[in-house]
Order: sequence, then C-alpha cells, then structure tokens
Amino acid sequence: MFELDPAVPAELVPLSWLIGVWEGTGVLAYRAGDQMHEGEFGQRIAFSHDGGRHLQYSCTVWALDAEAEASEALPYFSELGYWSLARPATAADPGPGMIPGVGESEFTSAEQVETLRNAAGSFDIEVSILHAAGVSELYLGAVAGPRIDLATDAVVRTASAKDYSAATRIYGLVDDHLLWAWDIAALGHDLRTHASGRLARVD
Repeated sequence: MFELDPAVPAELVPLSWLIGVWEGTGVLAYRAGDQMHEGEFGQRIAFSHDGGRHLQYSCTVWALDAEAEASEALPYFSELGYWSLARPATAADPGPGMIPGVGESEFTSAEQVETLRNAAGSFDIEVSILHAAGVSELYLGAVAGPRIDLATDAVVRTASAKDYSAATRIYGLVDDHLLWAWDIAALGHDLRTHASGRLARVD
C-alpha cells in the first residue's frame, strides 16, 4: 500500500502516487507503412523530487531476448523529464535560468493547492520530456486521482532526429501497478498505437 511521504510538497500531492521506482515489461506494436515494429521490452521508470514543485522523471527501456539474461540487455531507449501542476509562475518560483525565487510560495497547503483544480475537478499538468535520440516533447494534460492523460502541445527535434510530430500518453494506478499507453505520430504517419506497459513499484 502506498503511503504519502510527509516531505512531499503540497503542490506535488496530486502526483505523489507516481513517486518511486517502477519496473516491469511492455509491448511495442507500431505499424509504419508495410512494416510492423513489434516486440517485448523491459522497463524501469523513476519519479523523485527535491523539495521543489516538479517531479523528476527518468525512463530506461531494453529489449527482452529469450536467449539472453536480463542483466546482459543493453538499453535502446531512454528519456528524462519534469512533471508539475500547471499554473502561472510566481515571484517565489526560481527562474528564468538560475535566478532564485523571492518570497514564500502561494501553494504550501492542501487548501491552497485545491484552488488549482479546473472546472472538471482535476488538476491541469505540464510535462516536459527529452528523448536521448534528440526529440523534446511538451505535454499538457490532467491528473484526476490515479489517472493521467497527456497530449503533446509542442514537439522539437534536432536535425539528426527521426520524424516524430505528436503523441498522447495515459498513466494509471491499477491494483498497485503503474499501467501506461503511448500513441505517437511518427515516420510520416498519423497518431496511432505505439507501446504500453505494466510496472510494479520496486522502491
């Protein structure tokens, strides 16, 4: 059973069920023209915080080969990011750059955070994710209890990155497992099924 760490800032409580290290497996199934990219993979996701208003996120994926030991598998995909509630920046927030914030945060209690709920009763969130292969995504979405729905608001690619233009992601806590699904528009195709997984908390 998940227990909330009292050190978690009030502003991160709506996302606190994500905090920890998760491991499990997933399935890739993406059709690009006549080619079907598919297979099973292992995955490790970690969510942590440093006392600020963002969750730090990391993900590593490796192929599962029945003839190879899991410890021998080399990662073939990784990404890093930041997750937070969406709200206007205040004077107390750091930035831009390394400029420190000034004064006290306006969202240090549950009552103050409750004022951020949207008309549907959920919390709007912002997620920025950077792929090791040169793709940067900005997602907008919402967290409603143990469910998160995200859709890209912007995608930036390096000149060397493969075509990738949009994505949606869904995360949910079901029977103490983190379930997720990721659809992408890439390689000249529209938004379609890409990958999904089921992970268990290991730390």
